[in-house]
Amino acid sequence: MADSTFSDLDHYVAHPRISGLTLSPDGSRLVTTVQTLNAKKNGYVTAIWEVDPAGQQPARRLTRSAKGEAGPAFAANGDLYFTSARTDDEGGEDDAALWCLPAAGGEAYVINRRPSGVSATFTASDAEVVAVTASLLPGAADEDAHQKLHTARKDSSVKAILHSSYPIRYWDHDLGPGQPNLFALGEEDTGEDDAAGGTFEPARRKLRLITEGIGHRFAGEAHLSPDGSQALIGVTVPEPKTERRSAVALVDTATGERRLLVDEPGMSYSPGPVSPDSTKAIVSGTIIPSPAQAMAPRLYAVNLPSGELTPLAESVDLWLTPGSNRPWIDDQRVLAVADKNGRGAVLMMDITTGQASEIPVEEGVYSEVFPSSGGSSAYALRSSYAFPNEVVRIDLTTGETVRLNNPVERPELPGRLEEVKTETDDGVVVRGWLALPQNASGAEPAPLLLWIHGGPLGSWNAWTWRWNPWLAVQQGYAVLLPDPALSTGYGQEFVQRGWNSWGDKPYTDLMSITDAAEAREDIDATRTAAMGGSFGGYMANWVAGHTDRFSAIVTHASLWALDQFGPTTDMSPFWRRQLDQAMMDKHSPHDFVSEIVTPMLVIHGDKDYRVPIGEGLRLWFELLADSGLPADENGETKHRFLYFPDENHWILSPQHAKIWYQVVFAFLAEHVLGSQQELPQELGLSAPREAPEKRVGETENDDA
Repeated sequence: MADSTFSDLDHYVAHPRISGLTLSPDGSRLVTTVQTLNAKKNGYVTAIWEVDPAGQQPARRLTRSAKGEAGPAFAANGDLYFTSARTDDEGGEDDAALWCLPAAGGEAYVINRRPSGVSATFTASDAEVVAVTASLLPGAADEDAHQKLHTARKDSSVKAILHSSYPIRYWDHDLGPGQPNLFALGEEDTGEDDAAGGTFEPARRKLRLITEGIGHRFAGEAHLSPDGSQALIGVTVPEPKTERRSAVALVDTATGERRLLVDEPGMSYSPGPVSPDSTKAIVSGTIIPSPAQAMAPRLYAVNLPSGELTPLAESVDLWLTPGSNRPWIDDQRVLAVADKNGRGAVLMMDITTGQASEIPVEEGVYSEVFPSSGGSSAYALRSSYAFPNEVVRIDLTTGETVRLNNPVERPELPGRLEEVKTETDDGVVVRGWLALPQNASGAEPAPLLLWIHGGPLGSWNAWTWRWNPWLAVQQGYAVLLPDPALSTGYGQEFVQRGWNSWGDKPYTDLMSITDAAEAREDIDATRTAAMGGSFGGYMANWVAGHTDRFSAIVTHASLWALDQFGPTTDMSPFWRRQLDQAMMDKHSPHDFVSEIVTPMLVIHGDKDYRVPIGEGLRLWFELLADSGLPADENGETKHRFLYFPDENHWILSPQHAKIWYQVVFAFLAEHVLGSQQELPQELGLSAPREAPEKRVGETENDDA
């Protein structure tokens, strides 16, 4: 039977999705997480699966509950910690508790359950030290006070938050009143034998605060040293006018004593993994961007006793990040990953020489790269536009990559993937991916969809479930996925040429590579559309105001008026560093609304704090009032606005993801193909469809 993943949206949203990877300290156990539909099919739950590092045994599921489990982390003794909001014998709330699945076998049990829950878990590889991040109300000096204050707010139904600093919200949730802190697991209480059953109930453990007094300045990032004695954490250093920079501090996990280890005005640093001998670590650093200068992330080795920094891989013109939270092969060698030419790179860095050598891995984008205990191989997640995340083993000498026995099989693609390139007027090569139907040819050219990535600092180089081109290919479209100026993986200058001038080189690069795609005999240049989300939505709006070459434009969670976006987004200082007044005066799409003559589908979620709903509301109003396709005398328009009251920057719930694709494809069919597709009846725009009458003898399980 043919794979129906891309021909049936119900099957698509139900396809299991792999994410995350962690390796036990002794290298014997490898676990990942798999996301599946919940029982009501209105959300997803995550379970933990074990994958055989040797590639011999099939993957096996370790956890299962209606609430799901997340964030697995192995302790030094092999116990597996994770978080879950599922209940136990003493009940539970919606907040995630810390659980432990013993290495010796048996059922998972709760280690700590507290009001407002716990989030990330950190473990030491060589010592019995476990830490977690969790929210603490500012007026609480300890866990008991936190519980009382939390209960008082809950019982009084008070949700108000009084702020004294910036920011106040992030992506889709409000910050406060609780503030993130780092805690270590305290001593166990004494457990007692169960007189009735003779079983032993493991004692719960309280949390011991180790970032006391840091308040909102704790950035939530932490890395434990293998011996468990220290934690490298990210901290925020406030600057005037809501500006801030990031720094790295070292905390004694026993006493809470801390010192600022890496901090420099004009730079931002974030913590990374600590070496096996607990004397050094990897940190990421970049100049704080300005309208004239793009950020330039680099990796450094930091000496923990002295704080001395040593730049790494200076000759590599890529944005490197540590391969995982445990990327060290030994005390001198460490693995890193980067975007590269629409794919991914894996590199081995020597911190003694500062040099890096690239491992010749097979095509794909690699993440969560963990060296094996012997250092000859590594385990990683790999994806590309040909397949979603999967667990693989890499030979670090040859780069040979083996797909292990994964919990999920690859879906069968409904088309083919090719690479396209063009040279721009200023002599720069711009490349991208082109996903095509199998039958696209000179005799049967496919209509073209230009998909513009967000970021803007990113690349179309890895699988995405949110904007998946293969669903469009299944509909008969060719999908162009280009990397214009500002994209990562092509060197610093490629980013710089689009910095603070989004409507310039990024736009002309997009048009140049679209020209190249349209020149192919298997592409129908008379039937095209442009689409983008976030920064890609900005570019879609810019395209709409600067050319009429496309038959339709879809703009999702898009920036419209830059002077409005800058002060209202959740991270205004970040954007203010790169969007100055000259940029806003010259490159704001709203200034060109009168030039828009192409039908536009506007999509926005009300819970979007990164690009606030005001952008979508203003875009919609101005399209109807001032565009070249204004509303008619009945107030109707060729433009459409798909609004999600309870979604954020992305459409995450499965039922709404289906609506998203159905409305997008119906809009494209109307304006690109000149045909009509039925809109989902859940929108309430048409009479409900009656189920077909059953034949005599037909049952619910009969196949069509």
